[in-house]
Amino acid sequence: MSGLEVRVACQQIHPEVGQLERNRALTKEAVREAVAAGARLVVLPELSNSGYVFESAEEARACGEPADGATLRAWSEEAGQGDAVVVGGFCELGEDGLLYNSAAVVDGGGVLAVYRKLHLWDREQLVFEPGRDCAPVLETRVGRIGVGVCYDLNFPEVARGLALAGADIIVLPANFPGHPRPEGERPIEVTLAMATAHLNHVFAAVCDRCGDERGVEWVGGSVVCDEWGWILARPPEDGGPGMVVADCDFALARNKAWNERNDVFGDRRPELYRLDEPASIA
Repeated sequence: MSGLEVRVACQQIHPEVGQLERNRALTKEAVREAVAAGARLVVLPELSNSGYVFESAEEARACGEPADGATLRAWSEEAGQGDAVVVGGFCELGEDGLLYNSAAVVDGGGVLAVYRKLHLWDREQLVFEPGRDCAPVLETRVGRIGVGVCYDLNFPEVARGLALAGADIIVLPANFPGHPRPEGERPIEVTLAMATAHLNHVFAAVCDRCGDERGVEWVGGSVVCDEWGWILARPPEDGGPGMVVADCDFALARNKAWNERNDVFGDRRPELYRLDEPASIA
């Protein structure tokens, strides 16, 4: 026993756009259920307080809540029942009056951090202000948690930065819109989570949503991966609601050796990598 064993639960739920009271009750119950099942780290989807498919910027703004609002207080109350940490997405009305697609990290003592999504997907750019601060790694009572949101998963620089900063697990609230894929293939978003965990030798927990919302169907791709990238807990088979649970030994993520000669970080040669350089065309 390493002392870093943590039960991780992703709660794949069905928020409804604009239904603030319903969504608050839904997320509160989801945290309560996960904590009762022994989870010490509970993950909720992106924008789980508000829903996602807004008809206008005005509708989105009407769903915004401050970080000290009722929803995050409810999460904190339930987290305190099991000495747990909750990471969940919410529509944040910032102190600056701007609207953000954010992820909050809370425990029984309150809000530990709020991360504002850096990379906005499609029509999110018409509603939200992009974040201006690096994705954080938090030293919590359950381990070192690195936080991103959904489309951030598509930027390997984010995950590598979190891993280099000491994350044991990379946690991403998400809303993955469904799209066609070849028969028999898993969702590409699940593959991305596996690759993120493998390449950085960290655990990964991605919590997607489910249900139809204004004609948009969701992947339902919640997953927990181990430090080698293998799936510890799969999404519900029908893509519907459910709790995706796995026991993780975070100590395993702190050993970055591939074998006796190779190391995830030690083998890096960043002085030879081309970063942010325009391509040259012959």
